[in-house]
Amino acid sequence: MQKATIVIPAYNEEKRICKTLEAYSAYFESLRKDKKLDYDILVVINNTKDKTEEIVKRFTKENSRIKYLNFIQGGKGFAIIEGFKEALKRDNELIGFVDADMATSPEEYWKLIKNIGEYGGVIASRRLKHSMVNASLYRKLTNRGFNILVRLLLHLPYYDTQCGAKLFKRETIKELLTDKINPQWAFDVDLLHKLRNKKIKEIPTKWEDKAGSKISFITPIKMFSSIVRLRLLYSPLNFIIKGYDILPERIKIHNL
Repeated sequence: MQKATIVIPAYNEEKRICKTLEAYSAYFESLRKDKKLDYDILVVINNTKDKTEEIVKRFTKENSRIKYLNFIQGGKGFAIIEGFKEALKRDNELIGFVDADMATSPEEYWKLIKNIGEYGGVIASRRLKHSMVNASLYRKLTNRGFNILVRLLLHLPYYDTQCGAKLFKRETIKELLTDKINPQWAFDVDLLHKLRNKKIKEIPTKWEDKAGSKISFITPIKMFSSIVRLRLLYSPLNFIIKGYDILPERIKIHNL
């Protein structure tokens, strides 16, 4: 029986993490009892200022397969990277992550596991033919514009790099962590760019935008600027970014 470690990054998720852990725990416990999959869930709390840790700690007592880490440092990319490092210390064949907001249900995440086959990884996509998405027009337009930029500048073949549900073989994660990944808004893009020589499968998913999203009107600006930064980093002009990175913080331009 295969085993998967599912990393859930959690930043101030006291209002949403309970439903997510209830649903994922119940669903994956049923798979384990049916001998379809063994699993553990690793919640990586980062820079939280609410009761997320208190709620998660309660779940660890109810289900021993739920564990958590707590960091003062923040950021989704940082949390996922630290979760990957911890996951590699465990006995598993599959390692992935999913957002804490239940935009991706456990049933949809199970589809990733069933479809990984011989691929190095499989990612959920909201832009494929049979995908079903419940989101605002603003969110859809932002995602589409961002993806167009990713495909034009970084030549990645995926229709949706940003959906927060991805799964990889253990060996893929091990290789990934030998290189430095950008932990900021372009984290998913940088991750997939570094795995461009791996066979990564994109499959349709059902996805629902949830209340409490941390996406703001400034978020697209940060995301677009981060893609431009990545493009420079992976070009002959990378000296611009490398030179910028060694500047003192007080004279840096925000978001470059």
